[in-house]
Amino acid sequence: MKFKKEQILKVLETITVAGEGKNMVESGAVKNVMTFADEIVVDLVLSSPAMHIKKRAEADVIKTIKEKVSEEAKVMVNIKVEAPAKPSNPNLIKGKNIPGIKNIIAVASGKGGVGKSTITANLAVSLSKLGYKVGILDADIYGPSIPIMFDVVKERPLSTTIDGRSKMKPVENYGVKVLSIGFFTTPEQAVIWRGPMASKALNQLIFDAAWGDLDYMLIDLPPGTGDIHLSIMQSMPITGAVVVSTPQPVALADARRGVAMFQQENIQVPVLGVIENMAYFTPEELPENKYYIFGKEGAKNLSEDLNISFLGEIPLVQSIREAGDSGRPAALQEETPLAKAFEKITKEVIKELNSRNEILPPTEVIQMTNSVGCSSSKN
Repeated sequence: MKFKKEQILKVLETITVAGEGKNMVESGAVKNVMTFADEIVVDLVLSSPAMHIKKRAEADVIKTIKEKVSEEAKVMVNIKVEAPAKPSNPNLIKGKNIPGIKNIIAVASGKGGVGKSTITANLAVSLSKLGYKVGILDADIYGPSIPIMFDVVKERPLSTTIDGRSKMKPVENYGVKVLSIGFFTTPEQAVIWRGPMASKALNQLIFDAAWGDLDYMLIDLPPGTGDIHLSIMQSMPITGAVVVSTPQPVALADARRGVAMFQQENIQVPVLGVIENMAYFTPEELPENKYYIFGKEGAKNLSEDLNISFLGEIPLVQSIREAGDSGRPAALQEETPLAKAFEKITKEVIKELNSRNEILPPTEVIQMTNSVGCSSSKN
C-alpha cells in the first residue's frame, strides 16, 4: 500500500489548529509529510506549548487520516513548538476582523448586578424581531448567564465544516445565535482562570466559530474594567459600546469609569449611549405608580454630564426577572409595555450606531501594548 503526499496534505486541510482559525496547511503548522509503504509521518510545528493543544492536534491528524485515507495506515505525528516571530514592536498585539459580521456592539457595566445580561438578551431579541441577523458572544467568563436566559443551558455547540475547516456552530434560539463558556462547563463548576487562559478561551469562541453573516453581534462583557475587556478590544474591532447602569450613585460611579475606559485616548471605542435599568418600581396592582427605589434619572443625568446619548430606561418589574429565569426574554412578548420599551431602546441603539457609521471612519482594531498603553490601527 502506497500513499501520496498530496493526498495527505489535502486531508490535513480539513483540520483547524485550535485558536488560530486556519487549517493546518494554510497556517504553516504542517512542515513535512513523508510516506513509506503503509506508514505516514506528519511533522507539525505549533506556536502554543499547551499540552491539550498538542494532544488535540496529534489526535486530529491520526483520526482524520484513518477516516479519510485508510484505516490501515500507520500514522506517526512529530510535534515541535516554536514561538511566533516577534513583530517590529515586541509589545504589539494586533486583533483580527471577523468576516461576515457588520457591527459589533459591546454591552458593558461598571458594576455587577445592574442587569447588563438581561439588557443584552432583550436587545438581541428585539433586533431579531426587527428582522436583523443577530448573535451574542457571552464574554462574561466568570458568570455566564446568557444560556439560562435563552433556555439553552443543556445545549452544546455542534461541529460543522466550513471551507474544509472544522468550526463550532453557535446554539440558536429565538432567532439569535449564542456562544458562551457556559456551554462547556457544568452549572456547579466555577471558572477559576487567570487572564491569559480566559482570553485564549474567548479567542476560540470568536475565531473558531461559524457565525455566518450577522448584522449585529452583541458582546455581553463582564462587569468592571479589566483583562477580558482589553482582550476583546484587541481581538475584534468594536463598532460601539453600550453602558448599562441603575440610577444608584454607587452604580453610576462605576458606570462613569466604564465609559472612561472606552473613551481612553488610545482606545477610542465610540460609546453609543447609556441605558438605565431598574429606573423605577411599579407594582402590578398599581400600574400608574412609580417608586424610585434606587434614585431618579441618575443614568440620564450621567449621560448629559458626559455628553453621550441616553438610550432609555427599563423599570424594575417582576415579569422581567421571571422571563429571564424561565429562558424567554421579556422582549419576546407582543405589544406589551415592556416589549415596546425594549424595542424603543433598540431603535435608539440602531440610530446611534448608524450615526456613528456615517460620521466616523471605518471600524478600527485596537492594538494593545503590554507596557506603554494602546494604539489603534485601521483594518
